[in-house]
Parts: sequence; structure tokens; C-alpha cells
Amino acid sequence: MTVADVLQKARQDGRTLLTEVESKELLRESGIPVTDTLLARTRAEATKLAQQMGLPVVLKVVSPEVTHKSDVGGVKVGLDSLRQVRGAFDSIVSSTQEAVPSATILGVSVQKMADPGVEIIIGANKDPQFGHVIMFGLGGVLVEMLKDVSLRLVPLTPRDAREMVREIKSLPLLQGYRQFPACSLESIEEALLKLSSFLEQHEEVKELDLNPIFCYSDGLVAVDARVVLEEE
Repeated sequence: MTVADVLQKARQDGRTLLTEVESKELLRESGIPVTDTLLARTRAEATKLAQQMGLPVVLKVVSPEVTHKSDVGGVKVGLDSLRQVRGAFDSIVSSTQEAVPSATILGVSVQKMADPGVEIIIGANKDPQFGHVIMFGLGGVLVEMLKDVSLRLVPLTPRDAREMVREIKSLPLLQGYRQFPACSLESIEEALLKLSSFLEQHEEVKELDLNPIFCYSDGLVAVDARVVLEEE
């Protein structure tokens, strides 16, 4: 599916919030590595996709009304058997229905489980006056707890990207600290610049979150993504 196809489908459905699967399809154009993620509408489809991808896999609920999937029991990780995949599909659907009865459940996303790494977040918001603003910080729940982030206006320069990475207080965690392995700071800078370029080409993007991104010594990969479009 092309970027144009993703945007056209969302517009036709009257949606501004893209699903995780659609968000990742859109972001592939930016050049930022994302995990391959496919939509399974049934338990049988989820089992088939998991078998094709290779275990272990991660399953996550896909619903326009559910933003924080973990909060509703909508995420199952480390599934290393097809029996676990089938059980996880049923559990995710029932838990989400119980937590958000009004939610439209499109299915679940199936993705190969990525190797663990240091979690970071890269996001963006579109300010009515200044345009897109890019944010960087530690990912996962830490971004909400510590609020340790850096911000810059688009377009970013290489100097902007370098400063963004190095001005957060949590920089020692990225450089290697105790149980945390060192991250490739250059890969993070490159991802920030790629996202800046992507946003310049897509003014219709209102909000964007890549959280978490797993960062390694030789690169990074985004394992979850959320994109919100501006209303027409």
C-alpha cells in the first residue's frame, strides 16, 4: 500500500487517526526503520501471519478508539507458539471490549518481536502558527514520568539533531549506563533528520508518535507508531 493509498482510505472512512498498520506504512517513506506489521481480522488470520513471520510475535489491538493499547489489555508480547497466538487474539478482543464497549475493533496487528533495546521516543505536533515541532526523549512510560525531552522546529539541521540528542538529562542512559547498553547516537540524529524531511513533505500530518523506538549500538527500529491527520 502506497502513502497515497493510506491517506485516501483514511479520508474515505472519515478518519483522522491512522491505525498502527497504516501509520507504519506511511512512515516507511521517511526511511525510519519500522517493524513489519500486518492486520489480522480473525484468529485464523493472526495464526497464519504469525506462522509466516516466524515466532515469537507481538499482537496488539487495532481500534480507532484505543490509543493506549496496554491500558486496556490490548497488547500481548513474546508469543512463541501458535496456541499462544490464538489465545492472545481472543484475550485482546475480549479485554478491549470490556474496557471500551463502544470501541470498533478492526482486528489485531501482528509483528515479529524485536530484540529489546533502550527505549526512546520521537514525536511531532503541528502548531497553528509555527508549523511542525519535533520532540525527542526517552520512550515507553519514562517519557510521561520524567518529561525529559528536547524540542525543535521543522526543518531540522544536522546541528539541531545533534543538540536534541545531547541536551536531555537522560543522555548517560543512551551512552551506556549499568544495564543499559550504549545506543548509536548517530542513528538517532539520522532518524530525526529523516522525520523532519518527511514532515516537510506531508503538511497533512497533525500529530505523530514513534514510541517506543528500540535503540541499539548499530541502529534503531520503531515498534509502535501513531499518526493523526488534520481534518479536511
